[in-house]
Amino acid sequence: MPAPVEEVNILKEVVLPAALALIMLGMGLSLTIQDFKRVLAFPKAVVLGVFNQLILLPIIAFALLQVFGLEGGLAVGLVVIAACPGGATSNLITHVAKGDTALSVTLTAISSIVTIFTIPLIVNYGLETFMGNATDVRLPLDKTIGALFLIILVPVGIGMLIKRYKNEFALKADKPVRIASIIIFVAIIAAIVLRERQHIAGYFEQAGVLALTLNVITMGLGFGLAKMFKLKRERAITISIESGIQNGTLAILIIETLIPNSTPDMLIVPAVYSLIMFFTGGFMMGYFGRKKA
Repeated sequence: MPAPVEEVNILKEVVLPAALALIMLGMGLSLTIQDFKRVLAFPKAVVLGVFNQLILLPIIAFALLQVFGLEGGLAVGLVVIAACPGGATSNLITHVAKGDTALSVTLTAISSIVTIFTIPLIVNYGLETFMGNATDVRLPLDKTIGALFLIILVPVGIGMLIKRYKNEFALKADKPVRIASIIIFVAIIAAIVLRERQHIAGYFEQAGVLALTLNVITMGLGFGLAKMFKLKRERAITISIESGIQNGTLAILIIETLIPNSTPDMLIVPAVYSLIMFFTGGFMMGYFGRKKA
């Protein structure tokens, strides 16, 4: 039996935005102005990381969709997850994998700002390509930018202010907020799987290989390009992780709250990709975390 409209609206309009805002607040608690200035310290690594996250990953996603011949909601779901670079999760994985944590945090800080403008462009192109030119499935540009500003930049900014002026409190709050963020994320994925349990096997069969292929290719290219540009191993590890770890919560929020007339199958690929990236991220932590520099 479908949930009442009021309940669905509360989930979409209150719970999801509040959950993502909490996650972004937690990320802000670990950021300082120095993280943005660090671009000047290692510009080559930052430029390559941003290029991989914001340009290369979406291009590969569109190319794979053409190769696999996938269309409709599942294709849109892949485009949305490809447009949402990872947040604090990638920082944690990078730290355990003995990557360059400072570079990871810097890339997270930059992507948090830039994606407010890139997400609407990439997602709308995906909607036009795989759902037709109907105006009822386009992201409203001004509303989307405003919503992303409120649920990304504002919480991050508040977190940074807390760290700046109440650093001791920020240090104490960082771990509980991270744990809460993980619990919220797992709960969101579980809710999607439960809601679509009758179709999940079929969706996974269609989208699982595609999501895994995108994840592995982008992480592999991230590491390979970093080595090609003669970056140190720890920075290559970081760029690899940042290239493949995406913000699944943000992708789900965009589909649930910002895409008009979104379909349930759009949520499957972000959910599947989010599960897969934890396995590949776990491999990075296990493999590189044990290796000597």
